[in-house]
Amino acid sequence: MPYALPLHYALKMMSRKKALLLLLLALSTLSLLIHQSAHLNWSPKPSSPSCPPASSSRPKHTSVAFLKTHKTAGTTVQNILFRFAEQHNVTVALPHHACDHQFCYPRNFSARFVHPHTLPPRIIASHLRFQHQELRRLMPNDTLYVTILREPVAMFESLFTYYNQYCSAFKRVPNGSMEAFLANPLAFYRPQEKFSMYAHNTLLYDLGGDNDYSPADPTYLSNFIRQMEEVFSLVMIAEYFDESLVLLRRLLSWDLEDVLYVKLNMRGPRSKGNISSEALAARVRAWNGLDAQLYDHFNATFWHKVAQAGRECVAEEVRALRRACEQLLRRCFGGRPQLRPATQIKNKELRPWQPSSKVDIVGYDLPPPVPGSGAPPDERCLKLAMPEVQYSRYMLRKQSLRTRRRAMLHRPLPPRGVPRPARALPLRHPTMPKAA
Repeated sequence: MPYALPLHYALKMMSRKKALLLLLLALSTLSLLIHQSAHLNWSPKPSSPSCPPASSSRPKHTSVAFLKTHKTAGTTVQNILFRFAEQHNVTVALPHHACDHQFCYPRNFSARFVHPHTLPPRIIASHLRFQHQELRRLMPNDTLYVTILREPVAMFESLFTYYNQYCSAFKRVPNGSMEAFLANPLAFYRPQEKFSMYAHNTLLYDLGGDNDYSPADPTYLSNFIRQMEEVFSLVMIAEYFDESLVLLRRLLSWDLEDVLYVKLNMRGPRSKGNISSEALAARVRAWNGLDAQLYDHFNATFWHKVAQAGRECVAEEVRALRRACEQLLRRCFGGRPQLRPATQIKNKELRPWQPSSKVDIVGYDLPPPVPGSGAPPDERCLKLAMPEVQYSRYMLRKQSLRTRRRAMLHRPLPPRGVPRPARALPLRHPTMPKAA
């Protein structure tokens, strides 16, 4: 047995060396993997960056030209812009008295239509027919241009009902039948009439285009779309209103509370038509072919913008926007506000304008104050529900007063020792009644 011990010892030593070698090999491999992990990309991919906060750290952009198209939820966007302007003391361009509450629409927009007490403006949001050169003369160089489009079938139904007493093409139709009009539009449509644009490619007309141009020529609309994309930073889509407001808020670096809203200028149930037939919807799109192509293009580009912003982030902010709107409605109305016909709204400042006896435009009434409190209505809630006509007049009065005060402050004083001229008394006609 002289060799038993050395052999056992040798095997034991070999086992230790093998184990040590394997250990060193393992450590070496692990070190190499750790060192080269970045290059090998074996480490887990980082999670997507978190969504931007609803409050922006950048300064708020205050120069906005909103092209308010017809029957596209534009009144609600206008209300958002008016409230922002008031809160941040921003001047809003408003129409001259001769133009009523629109900039002399359907005429091409001119800077002459702007009331002098609203100059120079940083926001414009009332109805006009788009003329970029005129707006460039009026607005600051850093102005961002925004507009909103609506699906043509739903939009045409709204136009047909709303303007049935203004648009002669609609008035000619027997029994006010949309089906009869769409069966043969050229039997009723006269392009030279004043309000004919409500009956044919209204979106294109509002945007400054030729609404009677033949859709068979693809070059016209493609060139028009290219010009729009050069001017407008955002084309909102009415069917995706909350998503549109999220993109608007981000574009302007506004806070979420700056874009809270309630829906305005809505029709009552009896004033709404119903286009349930696919054949009828196809006729609407065929008759308004330019509008249909315009909408389809910008609906697609809208979702490209959503994708660039991050679909999940936009969806998350939409949910936050809706929660914030619900909270504001509870504060202002005690819950979800009840839409009322104008005749049932006690506060005349909240009664919406009625286009005709055949159309009911509904609105909101604020709940009465607590008995004995004597508290006036909450100003923020009042403006939230205020219709376009009343809000435009209010803004014009407010800005006119501000303009006159500034003029008084800058009026030169007469030299010392020079008496002020005596104020002439007005001459009263013998038949004129005395002032009360």
